[in-house]
Amino acid sequence: MSASSASPPPPSSPGRLAARPGTGQPTGWLKWLPGLQSLRQYQIAWLRHDVAAGLVLATMLVPVGIAYAVASGVPGIYGLYATIIPLLAYALFGPSRIMVLGPDSSLAAVILAVILPLSGGDPLRAVALAGMMAVVSGTLCILAGVARLGFVTELLSKPIRYGYMNGIALTVLISQLPKLFGFSVAGDEPLRKLWEFAQALLAGKTNVVALLVGGATLALILLLKRSKRLPGVLIAVIGATVLVATLGLDAYGVSVLGALPQGLPAFAIPWITPADIVPVLMGGFAVAIVSFADTSVLSRTYAEKTASPVDPNQEMVGLGAANLAAGFFQGFPISSSSSRTPVAEAAGARTQLTSVVGAVAVALLLLLAPNLLQYLPNTALAAVVIAAALGLFEFADLRRIYRIQRWEFWLSIGCCIGVVVLGAIPGIGLAIVLAVIEFLWDGWRPDSAVLGRVKGINGYHDISRYPDARLIPGLVLFRWAAPLFFANAEWFYERALDAVAASPTPVRWLVITAEPVTSVDVTAADLVAKLDETLQAAGIELCFAEMKDPVQDKLKRFGLFSHLGAEVFFPTIGEAVNTYLRTYPEVAETWKNRDNAA
Repeated sequence: MSASSASPPPPSSPGRLAARPGTGQPTGWLKWLPGLQSLRQYQIAWLRHDVAAGLVLATMLVPVGIAYAVASGVPGIYGLYATIIPLLAYALFGPSRIMVLGPDSSLAAVILAVILPLSGGDPLRAVALAGMMAVVSGTLCILAGVARLGFVTELLSKPIRYGYMNGIALTVLISQLPKLFGFSVAGDEPLRKLWEFAQALLAGKTNVVALLVGGATLALILLLKRSKRLPGVLIAVIGATVLVATLGLDAYGVSVLGALPQGLPAFAIPWITPADIVPVLMGGFAVAIVSFADTSVLSRTYAEKTASPVDPNQEMVGLGAANLAAGFFQGFPISSSSSRTPVAEAAGARTQLTSVVGAVAVALLLLLAPNLLQYLPNTALAAVVIAAALGLFEFADLRRIYRIQRWEFWLSIGCCIGVVVLGAIPGIGLAIVLAVIEFLWDGWRPDSAVLGRVKGINGYHDISRYPDARLIPGLVLFRWAAPLFFANAEWFYERALDAVAASPTPVRWLVITAEPVTSVDVTAADLVAKLDETLQAAGIELCFAEMKDPVQDKLKRFGLFSHLGAEVFFPTIGEAVNTYLRTYPEVAETWKNRDNAA
């Protein structure tokens, strides 16, 4: 049975779940080297599958790596350098059994935004800047993984992730259009580049031969995209290369890749100037966020397919190790690949040995046949990147979001526009800011309600939804449906007083039904104390029902629990109501008569 068709073991008995995959894993330093564990458990029957899948994978690693290197602003050979050593590093440190890492279209715009204005057209300086971005990204990922911060990618909501990725895809698409049409344009920002592209197009600068080669390459890639058996990218790139070499199309202005340097990447420290530090740090941070967000999603997908455990912290370490390897071996920032990983899976990959075989195959190409791709046209590389960028766009789920939550749809569109207008790196910052604003907005003005008894329904319910609900004279049951923190504390104070003011009878008790209140901060605790003082001045008792023990513990640390008194905290709403009725027997009698009448 193949790895992709593996399924979790069945429960051992009814009512019991089987042990989760990954339980009983080693502790200590060995837990940071899952590749060694895979090697110790390796089955010889897997070998032929891994070797075959690795050779198939290599055929895609080469053209895609070169294309994404060019799209990132560095010479194509460095795309292969960013493939070989990082694949070996992830095979040792990465937890996923068949994940493939390498240069990726989602990072191209981020890398280009940093190195293009700083390199001044110097390719060696561009390589150094990109390499240091990989070092920064790798270091951040490893530190975050060791600190068990793998949850951070959950902070960006789905609409914001869609908006960011759509903006990245549009940016990458704009950057590759001039190359597809056979000319180059000035301008760094996407909108400026789009304007320059339109002007060049109108001025007749299109190289028709280059456009035909690139357009045919793109069409063939898209046509074969759905095929699991045919490597569309490889077929299209080989076809374009043979066509240019056979017909001598480079003589017609079709720019080609040229011969690759012979040899393997060497260890090198990517030195940068002090003036580069801030933008490189920002770019490395942006790369770390984007690459881990992509990798975490892909690793979860294939973990389900292979019945493997998901370890986001180890995933961060593996991704960080791969980026460090790229940075110190003449590469640039990398991420997981949503196009090459399915190729490895479809080819029968069982373990990370597939990536090792792929890396070795690429290395042998550089050692034994570096001139094999010298006639590879740059317009074909642009077609490869454009095809990948088209796959990044998300429209179907956005239409669903538009139907069910209109404001989140526009939040996604705003994030997309921000990435295109401001650039990839400010777009990351904008996405994070929007995520925080979205979180605060949900908690800033949460739902609140006055509760009453509804005939035929147990419990107490929102009187705005049940206008016939009956209120207990002198008692206001006020539900607050969110954590209490600095952003909504003042609103809580005002809404609680409004509930008291709206009572049809003079109020004796205000009971906060606090079951949804999962936390209280210092600012909110001070507002609760202020509310108590305001109510006490009016002869009204402030009480709480269903407040969770951890929240009460916080109030005890703040000194508010002792200030209010333990007697005003009730385990249930019913207990609070019964205590109130015992305290005021005349109300209890009236309420009992009304209950009997009802």
